[in-house]
Amino acid sequence: MARYNPIEFINEVRHEVSKVTWPTVREVWITTVLVGIMVTMAALFFLFADQILGFLVKTLLGLGK
Repeated sequence: MARYNPIEFINEVRHEVSKVTWPTVREVWITTVLVGIMVTMAALFFLFADQILGFLVKTLLGLGK
């Protein structure tokens, strides 16, 4: 089994991390806002779908009065 030098490993990690393209603060905020909007839209969609399906099931089973 090969043995690795910890200093060499840290240098390689630093080299690889330097290749990463990090997003800007503006990109992070835009993405965060868009995710929040999409989550809200999905939650509203499932809320309405659940209400409609619940109403239809109650009506079909004769439980609605």
